[in-house]
Amino acid sequence: MRALSVESMVESGASVIRAEAAALTLLAEKLDHRFAEAVELLVQTPGRVVLAGMGKSGHIARKIAATLSATGSAAYFLHPGEASHGDLGMLREGDLLLLLSNSGQTAEIAAVLSHAERLKVPAIAITAGAESMVARRSTVTLLLPPCSEACPEGIAPTTSTTMMLALGDALAVSAMRKRGISRTQLAHWHPGGRIGWGMQTIKAFIGESEPLPLVRADASARDVVLEMTSFGKGVAGVVDAEGDLIGVITDGDLRRAFDRMLIAVAGDIMSRDPITIAKHASVDDAIARMQQNKITVLFVMETETSRRPWGLLHIHDLRLNV
Repeated sequence: MRALSVESMVESGASVIRAEAAALTLLAEKLDHRFAEAVELLVQTPGRVVLAGMGKSGHIARKIAATLSATGSAAYFLHPGEASHGDLGMLREGDLLLLLSNSGQTAEIAAVLSHAERLKVPAIAITAGAESMVARRSTVTLLLPPCSEACPEGIAPTTSTTMMLALGDALAVSAMRKRGISRTQLAHWHPGGRIGWGMQTIKAFIGESEPLPLVRADASARDVVLEMTSFGKGVAGVVDAEGDLIGVITDGDLRRAFDRMLIAVAGDIMSRDPITIAKHASVDDAIARMQQNKITVLFVMETETSRRPWGLLHIHDLRLNV
């Protein structure tokens, strides 16, 4: 084992990142009409996208399959080594084949390509081998620019697999945009974890609406304090005769009106035109609105145009426990 200083190790790591970043920049500059053709194939495919690759390329292919599925292109991974032992039956007419091979000469992929040709399944190749077997036999070839691996011996796939991964993300996101995948669709596909938590609607997050801390404009300051205290949210809404929200009163509003507490009414203390949000907005939308307006509580309305309060959301309600 070599003795390396902290500075040497940091510089070694940084040099790898710089090399791969430079390769990604070059890859972006080299994209051409073939990339657009590949996106069209993805979007027009009636079946599923079948990804295949061996070794490190196979690991990248698995990740790209997951990203495609998460963004509107149903995809799965076919192991080329298992394909010749029965798994070729996973590939059907109407599917699209997406092959990853840095050299383009991976022997195990040949059988997959032959079966795809029998089924008239189109193939997209991601490879650095412009004249390789995979490039010649594919419908569209996306060439990786010639870049040295970040491995000091130039052997371990590093830079090449980073470019493959980025190109897979580019295909998935471009196809998603062309399909017009909505935020609602993404929420259906990501119900778990931080993504799903943030994309759920405020209505789903709160559940059933409970009684709200509301007072009329002529309510005394004492009544406002009692209403705020009973709900523990540090806020009271002020409504008119029709029940529409016309203002809010926070702890800060009460402190600022302390010298008028004995004579003031809610209409004198309240902040007018309060920031609100609709119940069908997402939790992430609510967090963003609080941050943008530097507030900690939002009255939730039936719709964006409605002034009738439906619920109440406090920043403390949004503690993430996933």
